[in-house]
Amino acid sequence: MKRAIFSFCLIISAVGFCFAVDPVEGYWFSIDDKTSKVVSAWEMYVGSNGVLHGRLLSAVGVTASTLATRCKETYANFPVSGKVNLMPVLSTTWFFGFRMERAGRWVGGSIINPEDGSMYKAELTHHPIDGKRYKAETLEVRGFLLFFSGAQYWQRCTREEAMSLR
Repeated sequence: MKRAIFSFCLIISAVGFCFAVDPVEGYWFSIDDKTSKVVSAWEMYVGSNGVLHGRLLSAVGVTASTLATRCKETYANFPVSGKVNLMPVLSTTWFFGFRMERAGRWVGGSIINPEDGSMYKAELTHHPIDGKRYKAETLEVRGFLLFFSGAQYWQRCTREEAMSLR
């Protein structure tokens, strides 16, 4: 009987672990480095293949009819079919191909900046509130281009907040 209970608890724990949401998933505000103001809102989600993607939900000065005309027609491994330069800036997946290194850390992905069409290799790291450096839940978005790298630090938001940015 003890073995049966132990086995049942072990199975339930394993199933719960498999369906646990990674802390990177959810809604995030991107913050302008120079002004410290919110400029866009993103939804980060894991697709059915276990790969992390990010979709732009709203951005200051961008409407639903704004197209990504500064982008190229196509990019390597872009997850959406069609001509990228004819896609709407909002609701398109601009983060793609990230694989989990460990909970809260995703690597090997790419980001396309719809403002200028640049594509960067990238990695994402979740930083929980620690009361010291991170006073709010933070997503470190680090992009790489040749030998250069740069990071932005995003803040967690709700779906409602993400959808209301104008």
